[in-house]
Amino acid sequence: MTTASTLYAQSLDSCAISIAEGGHKRTVLVEGHMGSGKSSLLPMVSTLKPKHKTFYFDCNTKTDAGDIGLPQFSLVDEQGYVTYVSNEELGFHIDGPIILMIDEFGKANKSVKNALLRTMLERRYGNNKLHPESIIFSTTNLGAEGVGDLLMPHERNRLTVIRNRKANALEMVEYGLNNDFHSSVLGWVHENPQVMQSYEEVTDPSDNPYIFHPQQQRAAFVTGRSIEAASDWLHAADRNDAITDDDLRSLLIGTIGDRGALDLMAFVTLANQLPTTQSIIDDPLSAIVPTSASALCMVVFRTLGSIDKGWVTQWMSYMERLDKEAQGMFVNGVRSAKYNKQSVVMTNNKFKDWALANKHLYSADKI
Repeated sequence: MTTASTLYAQSLDSCAISIAEGGHKRTVLVEGHMGSGKSSLLPMVSTLKPKHKTFYFDCNTKTDAGDIGLPQFSLVDEQGYVTYVSNEELGFHIDGPIILMIDEFGKANKSVKNALLRTMLERRYGNNKLHPESIIFSTTNLGAEGVGDLLMPHERNRLTVIRNRKANALEMVEYGLNNDFHSSVLGWVHENPQVMQSYEEVTDPSDNPYIFHPQQQRAAFVTGRSIEAASDWLHAADRNDAITDDDLRSLLIGTIGDRGALDLMAFVTLANQLPTTQSIIDDPLSAIVPTSASALCMVVFRTLGSIDKGWVTQWMSYMERLDKEAQGMFVNGVRSAKYNKQSVVMTNNKFKDWALANKHLYSADKI
């Protein structure tokens, strides 16, 4: 069911910007799907506020208020009193501004939540106070996922709660291109965008067997996090022939679930039939050109992830032999604002000539 919070859910980039701009005044609680990248918000906010020191406080590892701070006995003019020393992970011992991420707040024990509430509202713990430019934010899973995230009304009222939406398939591919994802994973996600669907969009769990759904128990399923893990296993199999196809299937089943693993393995099998990168570099006019759309997609993503200035010209000669859709897919990938090899490709003269002659083949809304 669509609600106002889901309708106006923010991307991770938008969450990070909101936190960086207002997090020194109000604590933002980001709630979102498991495995959607919420924990990556700390380095994202740090990039926007590079002069702030970062601190990570994991509520899952804290059992009671004593994990937040402990009493310390002091004496002044023979009069004893107790002060409280805060946990180092909260950053109160730092003089300058910090970024404090309180992770998994919804799963924290009640005593831990109570001990953190003043810090999240007033930036204080006992007599200690954070620098006025310090930023605090928190994360939690969606309550509907049934993994133990619960907030009382008075707790929520101290926070600004925003919904983080899942990345879509194109955003996941864009992220993967910049983070060494295996080309088979990139091709699979691109060709099967439903693997990034939210369970809130699925009425009947059987309509999407890939993802987590609270109405159907699945031992493993596809999330952004598990897709990255699957990519790691594919790279491991590429490095070591001792990992057989059956071994790889087993690893993938335990990472993204039965259906996802078997479908992804079809792309792995397809990858073995692709032209090697070296064959494209050595002889771009004779290297094999795949005939299926899925194989072309994988060649394009493999190139986007690995290309360097030494063979852009050879690739452009090879690319001109591909169908126009594949050519447009490559150029849209290059034009993506976050593509980290953009300057390597765009400064190549052969690429410039192609772009000038084929403006009609690419658009800003697809990779």
